Amino acid sequence: MKYMRQLLLILGISFLGEELKQLLPLPVPASIYGLVILFAALELHIIRIEAVRDVGRFLIEIMPMMFIPAAVGLIESWGDLKGIFVPVVVIMVVSTVVVMAVSGRVTQFVIRRSKKESGNE
Repeated sequence: MKYMRQLLLILGISFLGEELKQLLPLPVPASIYGLVILFAALELHIIRIEAVRDVGRFLIEIMPMMFIPAAVGLIESWGDLKGIFVPVVVIMVVSTVVVMAVSGRVTQFVIRRSKKESGNE
């Protein structure tokens, strides 16, 4: 029952993201709205982490399986992608490197900032 409650909470927040997408005319996916709502609720202690921890871990563990339909879709559309394969691969590699670099820098900044704050207290 605990898992069902946690899953329903996550799905409810995802539904709020879908509704927010319908209300706001911004080019932002509904899933991002849902993530922002969940993050804000966790940070503001509206929702305790214990309320979603177990199902969140489960969803992270099965995340690789969620990419299987996308991979099958790419394989099925190989005929369309064959002509632009090289530019797509270059874009994927460059964007992956940029995301990794930016994520690393942001993480380093947050760690340094938290060390400074804990040193001042």
